[in-house]
Amino acid sequence: MRLIQGSIRTHVKGFLPIVWTDEALSAHGGLELFSRYMAERGWLARLREVFAARRCDTDYGSWRMSLAVIGMLIVGGSRLAHLRQLGRDPVFLRFARLRKLPSERTLSRWLGQMTEGLRDRLQALLRDVAFATWSAAEMARVTIDLDGTVIRTGVCVEGAERGFNPHHPKDPSYYPLTAHLAQTGQMLGVWNRAGNTHDSVGAVDRLRELIGDVRERLGSVPLEVRLDSAFCQKAVLDLLTASGVEYTIKMPMWKWLEVRKRITQRKRWTRVNASVDGFSLSLRIDKWKRTERVVVFRKRISGKPAKNFQLSLFQPDDGFYEYSMVTTNKTCNEATVWAFMAGRGSHENTLGELKNGLAFASVVTQDWDANSAWQIFNALTHNLVRDFQLHAGIATKKKNTRKRTPRLLFRKMRTLRFEWIHLPARIARPQGRAELRIAAEPSTRKRFNRALEQLAA
Repeated sequence: MRLIQGSIRTHVKGFLPIVWTDEALSAHGGLELFSRYMAERGWLARLREVFAARRCDTDYGSWRMSLAVIGMLIVGGSRLAHLRQLGRDPVFLRFARLRKLPSERTLSRWLGQMTEGLRDRLQALLRDVAFATWSAAEMARVTIDLDGTVIRTGVCVEGAERGFNPHHPKDPSYYPLTAHLAQTGQMLGVWNRAGNTHDSVGAVDRLRELIGDVRERLGSVPLEVRLDSAFCQKAVLDLLTASGVEYTIKMPMWKWLEVRKRITQRKRWTRVNASVDGFSLSLRIDKWKRTERVVVFRKRISGKPAKNFQLSLFQPDDGFYEYSMVTTNKTCNEATVWAFMAGRGSHENTLGELKNGLAFASVVTQDWDANSAWQIFNALTHNLVRDFQLHAGIATKKKNTRKRTPRLLFRKMRTLRFEWIHLPARIARPQGRAELRIAAEPSTRKRFNRALEQLAA
C-alpha cells in the first residue's frame, strides 16, 4: 500500500532560530534505568563501602565522584574535560547524586589520590560484579584468561616506557596485565605496568590471587586457565598443578626442548578441521623436572610463509604449514584443545570493547595512580554494563561451544547507547512531583517497560 506523499514529506523554508534555555532537558534519559539497576542490585551501597575507610574525603564525596566517572563513561565521555558538557543535564546530575559537577582539575586530583589500597578495593568490587553475573547466569565452570595490552601514552606521563609496541616502537606506553572471565566476558582484574615490562612479570602472584578468590567464592567449581606463550614458565606450571587447575598454555618451540625432530619424523596426524592437523606427545622437560602433555598443531597455509616464517623449520613436500605447540593437563582430544585455545580471542574482543566502546585506552592525566585508577573504572563500568544487560533482559543466552566464549549475547556499548541511553527526556513537575518524560517511538517504549519489569522482578 502506497502512502500519500504529503503524509511523509515536509518542507523546510528556513533555519530555526536558536534560543538558549534553562529547562530541565536531557539527552540521556535512559541513564535513569541504569541508576535504578545500580540501586536495586546493591552496587550503590557497595561503592560507598569502597570509600568508607577514607578519613578525609572530598566535599563532593568519593562515591559520588565515582558515579560521575562511571556515568560519563556510559554516555560516551573519554576525557576528564568531557564532564563539563554534562553539567546542565538533570538526569546525569541525579545519577551522580550531585547538584554541581566537579571541575576537570578537581577530578584529576581526586584520581591521583587513588593509592594502591583504594585500587585493591575497587578490584574487589570489580570481581563482585563479575561473579554476581556469573552466578545469575547459572554457569557451571570458570575459565580465566590472562594477557597484557598496550596503551600508548605521552612522553611526560609517569611510569610510561618504550616497550612492546610493534606499530609504534618509539612511543612510550603502559602495558597493563588483565584477567578475563570467559563465561561472561567481564574483567577480573587490571594491573597497570610500565611499557617495557614482560608479559609474565607478576603473573604468578596474580594467578595465585585469582585462584584463591575463585575457591573462596565458588568452592570446588571446575576452574580452567589458558595463557599465551609468554606465561609458559616453570613457576606458572608448578602453581597451576599444585592448585588443581586445568590449564592450556601455548608453548614456544625452543631448541632445547628437542621436539623438532619428533615433529619431522611424525607420519600420522589427527585431523582437527579442514586446514589443521595435530598430535599429542609426552614431553619430559629435564630443565624443569616436569613431564608435560604437549599437543602439536600444523595449519596449512597458501603459498610460502612471509619473511621465511619459522626459519624454514619445516618445508614438507605436500605444502606449507605453520606449526604451534600447546602444553595442557586436559585429557580431551586435539580438536577440543585447538577450539579451547581459539577461544582466547574473546579476551581480545573484550579489550577492544574497553578501548573502543569505553575509554580504557585514554590517558587522562600524567599521574601513575590516576591513570591506573582510570583503567579500573573503565573495567568496572564494563562489568556493570554487562550485569545490567543480564538483569534487564537485554542479553540473551547462546549455544555453548568448546571455545569457552561468553555464554550470553551482549550488546556492544555503542549499540547500547543508541538504543537505551541516548533518549531525549525532560523532567516535569506536575502537581509539584518530579517525573521523567521520555520521547521515544513505540518499540523503544515497549523495550523500556519490559526492562523495568525485569529489574523490579
